[in-house]
Amino acid sequence: MTQNELKRNCLIGLALAAFALPLVVSSPTYLHILIMLFLFAYMTTSWNLVGGFAGVLPLGHSVFVGIGAYTSTVLWLQYGVSPWIGMIIGGLLSAAVGYLIGKPTLKMRGAYFALSTMAFVEGVRVMVENIDMLGPFKLNGPRGLNIPPLPAQEAGFWSFQFATKEPYYYIALTMLILVLALTYYISHSKFGYYLKSGGEEPEAAQALGVNVASCKVAANVLSAFLTSLAGTFLAQLTLFIYPKSVLTLDLSFELAFIALIGGRGSIAGPVIGALLLRPVSEFSRIYFSDTLPGLHLIILGVVLIVVMLYQPRGLTEPLLGLFDRITAGFIRKPQEDTV
Repeated sequence: MTQNELKRNCLIGLALAAFALPLVVSSPTYLHILIMLFLFAYMTTSWNLVGGFAGVLPLGHSVFVGIGAYTSTVLWLQYGVSPWIGMIIGGLLSAAVGYLIGKPTLKMRGAYFALSTMAFVEGVRVMVENIDMLGPFKLNGPRGLNIPPLPAQEAGFWSFQFATKEPYYYIALTMLILVLALTYYISHSKFGYYLKSGGEEPEAAQALGVNVASCKVAANVLSAFLTSLAGTFLAQLTLFIYPKSVLTLDLSFELAFIALIGGRGSIAGPVIGALLLRPVSEFSRIYFSDTLPGLHLIILGVVLIVVMLYQPRGLTEPLLGLFDRITAGFIRKPQEDTV
């Protein structure tokens, strides 16, 4: 068995185990933690398309989560449009906003781009908090929007409401697998090579004819669209949204922390980061949200400092190296030529 075959078989085994897990785990609390793990791995993978491959540091991706959440919720509450359709509409709106933001700001470098994205998401949050009606659409200001739960006989796929956690689990897992497959395809495509070269050596890439700015804008548009889909999922999972829940810098920072700790610019990095950090965040919110609010961000910050000191490229590389050493005995060595 070759190294690639072993890794492929391990990935298939992990995917099968993930799909079978609800047969063993029946606790709604633990299923919710797993759902949030998959959702944050999905959002961080979407963030990684521009924040990892393109070599910039966006800190305003929560604006796309908010656009997706508010778009689908408003369309469902006021016009009866299925959240699945609202999800796509919100994604297209986020893609347009991603283009409008990325076109001027992705020309900036270093802290200037990060600060501009932070300013944008804060501006949008303040605006939404002070607007009850946006044209014909009711945003309800700081009070947010409550999605009334449907009776069990009316809930289902079309309404994106389910009586148990299992459907949300499988939807989140499927979204994560699809975005990972897309990321793998992009990373091995010409577009992916352009992104990586533009992120690492933009002057050299431009000298070779790569339109670095256009590639980064395209990555930001795709990242915005994918991130926005998670906003609709989050709204339907919690059935309540307000500006400080989906339009907050805390969420943007958390996505960046997960990517940096797991391994920015790698395919497995967002998953590893979410796997290590999301359970800690969820348990700290469950048990310490009243006495120590914001504890999860302190934990993320401490872990980030330690990782940046000892593994500045993230945890993916050492963990993959450990996997290779453990599985070295299962690798088929090439046969030596005999005389």
